[in-house]
Amino acid sequence: MRSTTVPEISILLPAFDAGRTLGAALASVRRQSEPSWECIVVDDGSSDDTGALARAAARSEPRVRVLSIRHGGIVSALRAGLAECRAPLVARMDADDLMSKERLALQRQALASAPELSAVGCHVRFFPRRELRDGLIQYERWLASIRTPDDVEREAFVECPVAHPTLMIRRAVLTALDYRDQGWPEDYDLLLRLLATGQRVGVVPRRLLHWRDGASRLSRTSAMYRIAAFVQCKAEHLALGFLARSERYLLWGFGDTGKALCQALAQRGKHPAAIIELHPGRLGQLIRGVRVVAPEALPQLPRLPLVVSVAGLTARTEIRQGLRRMGFAELTDYVCAA
Repeated sequence: MRSTTVPEISILLPAFDAGRTLGAALASVRRQSEPSWECIVVDDGSSDDTGALARAAARSEPRVRVLSIRHGGIVSALRAGLAECRAPLVARMDADDLMSKERLALQRQALASAPELSAVGCHVRFFPRRELRDGLIQYERWLASIRTPDDVEREAFVECPVAHPTLMIRRAVLTALDYRDQGWPEDYDLLLRLLATGQRVGVVPRRLLHWRDGASRLSRTSAMYRIAAFVQCKAEHLALGFLARSERYLLWGFGDTGKALCQALAQRGKHPAAIIELHPGRLGQLIRGVRVVAPEALPQLPRLPLVVSVAGLTARTEIRQGLRRMGFAELTDYVCAA
């Protein structure tokens, strides 16, 4: 029987053909030190034993509820599950990940102590370690460097600075924005919309989620999570936000990263007035009719919005230091968008 007591936290857990991992994920939920939760397992039309495992878990644990729907993909599953969430806080969880015992308690405490925050994430540890690619290890380290709401805002266009399975968000905020299917990552799109509407997103700077890597991860199998889709998502939000008042902007960097972003922004009517580069062979040249100049020329250029599209962390750090010396303010005069 469904409890009439409204819990403090609703765990939103979509699952598709997750029979191999769902049991462990739910076991980590049941081990939480925070007792006031419900877990909404959305069986997204699975063809394996996901639904049976979820229903068995619900029989033994009344705080687990199962919603079975026709397979429609991650966004439709999240939207269906969100409609069933009753608590004032919603915690995301994936069916192949594991929560640390204190995750819900510490994130709830963080939101209670900072009412100005709409959501919080936490740090992650990928597993199994023996098969991890260098890129994921670097991403894990980068996520661990993000500790404050200011860090989240500053890094938002570099990569997604909050791993979505770690998100705990106020339900009223999430319901107002909801999830969207735009052909790019729904989690990154949500975060950028949160920030665009003035919401503050914090981080509990502890590893509270074990994030499983493997060939079946949605980020590896779906076109929504390919690099090109991330670029389109960034370009859309830059065009609607930081670049909204100007058709022209300054672009720092025209390697693979900058070139792809430039093309995506052009599709939205945004074009560079100048390209800033360090490559000596490009200085003074025209790229698609746009002059390439050295960083030293920046103070003489029109004060247009500046997009720094450079992939390397070391290079971005040096660029930020140089721009600070020139009097450029991040998020006001420029953004980094790797």
